[in-house]
Amino acid sequence: MDLQNKIAVVTGGGVRVGRALVLALARAGCDVLIHYGRSDEGAKRTMEDVVKVYGRQGEIFSADLATPTAPQAIIDRAIKTFGKVDILINSAAVFPNEDTFENTDAAAFDTLMHINLRAPYLLSRAFATAVDDGTGKIVNITDARIFDVATDHFIYRLTKLSLNTMTQMMALELAPNITVNAVALGAILPPPNKDRSYLDELAQEKVPLKRAGSAEIVAENVLHLLQQDFLTGVTIPLDGGQFL
Repeated sequence: MDLQNKIAVVTGGGVRVGRALVLALARAGCDVLIHYGRSDEGAKRTMEDVVKVYGRQGEIFSADLATPTAPQAIIDRAIKTFGKVDILINSAAVFPNEDTFENTDAAAFDTLMHINLRAPYLLSRAFATAVDDGTGKIVNITDARIFDVATDHFIYRLTKLSLNTMTQMMALELAPNITVNAVALGAILPPPNKDRSYLDELAQEKVPLKRAGSAEIVAENVLHLLQQDFLTGVTIPLDGGQFL
């Protein structure tokens, strides 16, 4: 796919990895609908960069992905603003600090499942119906923890494992006109309550390449997937070999 003048939708596009994805898409020539949940200021700054730095069109749209009507509203807004959609990046997710087998209640379970799994499914379904000429690209942002069975972040892991399986299932379902791929993130950014030194120490201890990644590395690999016409159902592990 030539990305010039394509229309992309990025969920969670106001901050962190989502922001890097939006800016990379704009730099490649895309106009972008930037969805956000609560990061209003971040979304506004990201849109300003899309317009002023890269000369592309940007639109921000706030929606609670835990609400079942939000995914359709996001795609509808993109169509209303730009007239079509070509690319969907399912980036938004919830990552709770405390998420164990014992302490996760039904409400927390539902929130994680709704935002991390149901929303990408509903977004992808709405996107598949709306894409121009029935062709398009979907990339899901998942987690390299899926390659390692463990019990920390119990429900979060379940959502990302399911999203990875759903990537493969949708690749079959939506072929031949829509490709569906994923990137699985390892040590890319520190948690919101930690600084870069925390991530660098973690990388030295656990990552074979002895260094952390970056949001820009994620963006480079997402662009690679978007530009391929013979890849679908693929998950690229961006973990520096941590989960080999």
